Amino acid sequence: MLGFHDSYTQLPDMFYQYEQPTAVRQAEWVLFNQELATELNLPYHQGDLKTLQYLSGNQVPPQAKPFAQAYAGHQFGHFTTLGDGRAILLGEHELPDGKRVDIQLKGAGQTAYSRRGDGRATLSSMLREYIMSEALHALGIPTTRSLAVISTGETVQREEPLPGAVLTRVASSHVRVGTFEYARAMGMSRPSNTQEDGNSDEGDLAIRALADYTLARHFSEFKTTDLESPYEYLLTSVMERQAKLVAQWMGVGFIHGVMNTDNMAISGETIDYGPCAMMDEYDPKTVFSFIDRQGRYAYQNQPIIAQWNLARFAETLLPLLHTDANTAIDTATRHIQTFPDRYEYHWQQLLYQKLGFLGDKKHHTAYDKLSKEWLALLEKHQCDWTNSFHDLSVDAPNAEEDNATHKDEFAEFRASLLNTEAGINFRKEWLQVIENQQGGLAQAQEQMRAVNPVIIPRNHQVDEALRQAERHQNLAPLHQLLQVLKTPFQNTPDKAPYQHLPTSSERIEHTFCGT
Repeated sequence: MLGFHDSYTQLPDMFYQYEQPTAVRQAEWVLFNQELATELNLPYHQGDLKTLQYLSGNQVPPQAKPFAQAYAGHQFGHFTTLGDGRAILLGEHELPDGKRVDIQLKGAGQTAYSRRGDGRATLSSMLREYIMSEALHALGIPTTRSLAVISTGETVQREEPLPGAVLTRVASSHVRVGTFEYARAMGMSRPSNTQEDGNSDEGDLAIRALADYTLARHFSEFKTTDLESPYEYLLTSVMERQAKLVAQWMGVGFIHGVMNTDNMAISGETIDYGPCAMMDEYDPKTVFSFIDRQGRYAYQNQPIIAQWNLARFAETLLPLLHTDANTAIDTATRHIQTFPDRYEYHWQQLLYQKLGFLGDKKHHTAYDKLSKEWLALLEKHQCDWTNSFHDLSVDAPNAEEDNATHKDEFAEFRASLLNTEAGINFRKEWLQVIENQQGGLAQAQEQMRAVNPVIIPRNHQVDEALRQAERHQNLAPLHQLLQVLKTPFQNTPDKAPYQHLPTSSERIEHTFCGT
């Protein structure tokens, strides 16, 4: 029998509120991730009535003590207190290796943090999160996972009445930068007893309790050293995970869309899939989110925003970094200033891999030159990000020797890039460097195929699958899309339709949260 733990509720009660999911009218299966359930050793199965009742919120599993979490966040740069307004955490499930994951119901009804919200979620938004989270997982990017989507038999009023659903989300935890901001804000709102900066003892104790909890849950490898306090280690470790995560996003053309501090998980997992999207043509200024009118969270700004968010995180840790305020600020600043180098390291290493550069130090100057030239060519010629890297990874050494299959496969690619004078010159230089590496072209292409996906969840295909499911109760396109997205690096015949770029009528200019 599944037994839930509730270590989070050992924190001060400011961080949560016990809640019961609101029962739904008619729970019906839409999607169930049996592979994930088996991987997590969960005793859940599609078709099982008890499972359906638990994951719809109609019944609370034995031993579960559901609660909603409180947190705050800077949303588009503006601070506000928030909380789980439509999500209820059933508890923590312990894996065989001793690690724990949160099992959360999203769209489970109103909570103490709902404000004027209805606590529900639309079917299309929950299906979008299922598709995108599982796609990023298959791409090797740390992310929360989706276990199930259950339709509720109820309508949710947004701009129009829409079918409702509940998503079961699995996460290493739901501790966010915004959780730490909430503790700091609660401390600042109370009169100070002993400190001159306005922080109350209660606020500092809450931040310390949260930091200690986070260290124990996510950074248990920490060992006390003479060089670093546990809270410096927490700060630098979170920074390192975020630097690598954002580099991985950039590598597949993923645009989160709402990189608010409440959407940055301390664990280093991608969380909260609202108006996220995948870039087709390479344009660093690409924005999809309808609410991001100023381009704050554009593709090229994601590393910058990550550093900004981490600076807000560092601010919450100041009382823990040193008893002297100036020393604490200096320490936090010193660490935050290392983020660009941390990010650049991960991005450069990934870009090298995507271009088949094997890391020979004697070629680093050529690597850097060619990397910049390649990105400039993609941008100038408005080339598709995913297809261009994939095509280069399987490109034949000599265009004139291509067989008919190669010619058909690369015709569009070469017409837009490699048939240009700049493209031909790039290809010659690239091949020269590749063939002079130890391992040559064969090893380079093997590496490239391991990191350059054949397909991604393209926006027009995701939207069509959602439209068919929501408007026509046709789940076939959804299941087909999910099936091919499980193996994005395998170049099999079933992938071909999903490599196609959108036509002018299919193009998605804006994405919506839609929750």
